Amino acid sequence: MSKSARVLAAAAVAVAVTACVSEPVPVQATVTRAGAVAAPEIPGTPAGRQLRWLLDAVPRTPIPDGELAGHFAAGFLKDIPADQLNQALAAFKDMRLERLTQSQDRALVAVVVAAGTSYEVLLSVDAAGLIVSLRFRVPEPKSWAELDERLGKVAPRSGFMAAELDKGGACRPAHAVGPGVARPLGSMFKLYVLGAVAERIRGGAFGWDTQLTITPELKSLPSGQLQDRPDGSKVSVLEAAKLMISISDNTAADLLIHKVGRKAVERTVRAWGGHDKRDVPFLTTRELFVLKGADYPRHAKRYLSLGTAGRRAYLDKVVAKVPRSGITAWTAPRELDTLEWYASPADLCEVYSHLAALPDGHIGEVLSINDAGLGLDKGRWPSVWFKGGSEPGVLDLSYLARSSDGRTYFVTAMATDPSRPFDGTKATQELLALTRGAFALVKAR
Repeated sequence: MSKSARVLAAAAVAVAVTACVSEPVPVQATVTRAGAVAAPEIPGTPAGRQLRWLLDAVPRTPIPDGELAGHFAAGFLKDIPADQLNQALAAFKDMRLERLTQSQDRALVAVVVAAGTSYEVLLSVDAAGLIVSLRFRVPEPKSWAELDERLGKVAPRSGFMAAELDKGGACRPAHAVGPGVARPLGSMFKLYVLGAVAERIRGGAFGWDTQLTITPELKSLPSGQLQDRPDGSKVSVLEAAKLMISISDNTAADLLIHKVGRKAVERTVRAWGGHDKRDVPFLTTRELFVLKGADYPRHAKRYLSLGTAGRRAYLDKVVAKVPRSGITAWTAPRELDTLEWYASPADLCEVYSHLAALPDGHIGEVLSINDAGLGLDKGRWPSVWFKGGSEPGVLDLSYLARSSDGRTYFVTAMATDPSRPFDGTKATQELLALTRGAFALVKAR
């Protein structure tokens, strides 16, 4: 359901940063005697030499494998193979250097313009001068007003919250847009599933090592991996939870919903502050795929015409019998106001607060595997939890992060466009930039 958890994309090429920039030295463009702004001078440092090469090479993509091997560390190319790297760099063929904002021997930050959009290029090299980290990212907003303006341009409907969680776990908003308006969650609904699983484990119903059986009836559609495993395969509750959150595995989510029970998930939603009636019955991913992608709109119309009891019966007696082969993917927004999972930014803050309060180290283990390219400084933000969600017309991000001084913050950005799908790369990178900026702004209060 969610691709945002797996975004590498043309606007975010990254591996783990192994060199950091400290005490940055600003580098500005110079002004010629004629008054025109000249191209900024690139320093002759190891990082500067790689930036100079990058500016020359990117317009020539695809760059030959041998040339890439002469400029990128082997570990980088192992994580991001040459064909994938070239595909990402191709989006920046027309990039030009605007200025350098930070420069050290082995790391720099430059601002470039590509396809009319400004990006920060964060580049660092190893002791041999080879690139070990390269990231293109949209600059962060410097104020809440700028954040609001940019968020409004992402989608006609948007929600946002940045909050600090106090020692009692209460959310203390610093800034919000539509904090109480319930919006489509996409795969962020899996936070509720994780909570229901953890609550059942705490109650002794089963354990993280309990084995689940993958059956044809419980297989969903991608995103994910478990749908491709043989029927009858086993997966532990912990592995399913990790896959459900880190790569948004839909079959993993459905296996866990089946294990804890639909009504148990609904009880967790209510107990954790969820109150939207559209979340009852709480759908599995396969059920949503059928309602929106099998003989559409027949099943959707029939389901929506029923009351809660009738909907439960329709899911069990009709929807469950539709084979996966009968589902066709949709590319335009469908039923975003009627068939989805729903919560407001304030609801989501409460969900993260409840998850953080659970006395189970596996929760943090599951939620901290993937940050979707947010890239907060690990020295300042040692713990970052993430879940995103998407479908055509829906793009959401949510984070909980703990700072090095022991404070806990929450940020979510939710975008909905019922008229057309998002440009996934561009919109995701903008929401990531707004989120990074929000963490800086809320921390600086």
